Amino acid sequence: MAVGGVILDESALLEKSSGLLPAAHPVLRKLRHSNIPTGISYGPGLEPHKVRLLKEIAMQYSIHCFILDASFIDDAINEVILAWCDIGGSILFLASDNKKDIFPKLSNRGWLVAVMNVEGSSACESSSMVYINKLQELPLTICHLNKKATGNSVVTVGYIMKPSREEDFAKRGAFPMCPTQNGLIFMPLTFELPLPPQLQEVDVLLHKATDEILSIDLNSSLHSSNKITYSRGMQELQRYMEHHQDLCVIDPLNSIYPVLDRLKIQQILLALEDLKTGSFCAIRGPHYLKVDDFNQTGLTQMLSEAKLALPSIVKPQVACGVADAHSMAIVFRVEDFKDLTVPLPAIIQEYVDHSSTLYKFYVLGEKVYHAVKNSTPNADTLMKISGSNEPKPLLFDSLKSLPTSKQNPNSVDDNSSKSTEHCLDLDLVTTAADFLMRKLELTVFGFDVVIQEGTGDHVIVDVNYLPSFKEVPNEVAIPAFWDAIKKKFEVKGRNK
Repeated sequence: MAVGGVILDESALLEKSSGLLPAAHPVLRKLRHSNIPTGISYGPGLEPHKVRLLKEIAMQYSIHCFILDASFIDDAINEVILAWCDIGGSILFLASDNKKDIFPKLSNRGWLVAVMNVEGSSACESSSMVYINKLQELPLTICHLNKKATGNSVVTVGYIMKPSREEDFAKRGAFPMCPTQNGLIFMPLTFELPLPPQLQEVDVLLHKATDEILSIDLNSSLHSSNKITYSRGMQELQRYMEHHQDLCVIDPLNSIYPVLDRLKIQQILLALEDLKTGSFCAIRGPHYLKVDDFNQTGLTQMLSEAKLALPSIVKPQVACGVADAHSMAIVFRVEDFKDLTVPLPAIIQEYVDHSSTLYKFYVLGEKVYHAVKNSTPNADTLMKISGSNEPKPLLFDSLKSLPTSKQNPNSVDDNSSKSTEHCLDLDLVTTAADFLMRKLELTVFGFDVVIQEGTGDHVIVDVNYLPSFKEVPNEVAIPAFWDAIKKKFEVKGRNK
């Protein structure tokens, strides 16, 4: 029986003293954007301060709040039906065992009843009753019931990522717990419960492993996967993947590793020069130099040999997953490398004049989308920002703010007239996207392109894994996202 709506009773949400159970907020966040109507219920005798709390929570998550009591159950059920209209399935009512007087009446009306905190239950079920031990099990139970109701014809995608990133995807409708148009159900995984029982329900594993990185040792001689230290939960997930090679993973950790290392990405981008296209423009990576010490002898000569002129942009070699991976600098003079605070090892990268225009590309399976963003100004404008005849390095965190001119934010920099000389060559970039997809073996990734003034070179300046692709409209991006996952699953099945 598919779950068409969910009601969580106060007995499953509130602690005995007062306040919500710690697991309540994460579960409500997941349900809010699950495409399943959700509500909270309480009995008429509940203390006023608890009623106020429940109503505040209902308002916070934009969900309904109902009064349910055995003495007037028909009126209460009619109120729920009126509020939700056509829900396309049964209503699942979650409560503790002390509300058992209401269970038979709800079951007789076709509701599913989930009973929480029944010792020794281990998430078992009967025809109209489900038993779970912890509130965290509720999303897993909903997905299990919905898959069972379809005759197991849908593909269950278990996903795990930090709450803020999950929220970004979920609020766009990317993670429904009921089947998508192409037959996917998204089941949130949690490190707070044992992983193997959760993963037994999963056909596809979607993760953002970079959210779980504790440290990266790029200088280690070990295999790439052993250079990264993950959180305890991610280590358990990593072991599970290693022992279940048939599981479809989006994407394997070894495929993600190059995106964590800016040197690896630069080396991969070198192969773009071999692409045969009919374009008059070239697509390439920026010129670069890896340094382990900003004071090393012969730095000026090394910069020259690497075809690097100043200004240059300096980035940590570690591209993501650690706190200072986005601490960068734009350096105008060789002598200013000496006291630079960018973490080492670092990549000194060509700064490309691009008229403050950045093209963000998103690869979702076989689909490629792009958006145009404002970016840093040309080098001469940057020197003016520095505000002296001997410009100092511009330090910034690329996730928070970029160096920009002090002029009107809607205008372009002083060399804007040149920006119209070269237009974006979509065919050229799409060819590069296909190359990167095959080379990196990633399902969903993004990269940034700038067009160099004068030459028209399309320069890929950054590559990242599982971006939010928030600039692409939901009605376009989300179906493409689902299709990319389904296609990866089907290809994995054919290759077994």
